[in-house]
Amino acid sequence: MGVRTWIEGWPVYRQVTGADSFGRGAAVQSQVSAGLTARTATADTVVKSVCPYCAVGCGQNVYVKDDRVVQIEGDPDSPVSRGRLCPKGSASLQLTTGSARQYQVLYRRPYGTAWEPLGLETAMDMIADRIIASRRAGWQWEVDGPDGSRAVRRTLGFASLGGATLDNEENYLLKKLFTALGAVQIENQARI
Repeated sequence: MGVRTWIEGWPVYRQVTGADSFGRGAAVQSQVSAGLTARTATADTVVKSVCPYCAVGCGQNVYVKDDRVVQIEGDPDSPVSRGRLCPKGSASLQLTTGSARQYQVLYRRPYGTAWEPLGLETAMDMIADRIIASRRAGWQWEVDGPDGSRAVRRTLGFASLGGATLDNEENYLLKKLFTALGAVQIENQARI
């Protein structure tokens, strides 16, 4: 490659001699970047979603190709975020496709130092057993007060903290479930 070819390929030279004097377009593109195609351009579908990280609920456009998420960007139609995402929201593609994502239940035994894989059915049974045991151990039929005993029919053995990414219907069902189990400490991350 000659010196002249090298100089003509230099972005500053193209910016000074070309029509793009501010360096906002083709003048600053290398041959490699000029040949790239955006991941959003190759997507089959765009799905509207909500960022899963906090209670703000920023809108996201999830770009899908061949049933696989290829890009996640801010949704300009969202009245909450108007197309902007914080650094966590911008990195949410890693949540769906990252190499560190786990696709199995991991369990660490009490006083254990390592995680071990566990079957989903086993994990669900363990959770159900622990809820039942906590409910039995902490159940209160009545409490004594200054006016005598009062019926409460509740448990203080467990609580629920809902996530901000759940929609109204999911939060409604969680509230009903934990109320039916007798829990009184039911809260949502969106209020904290």
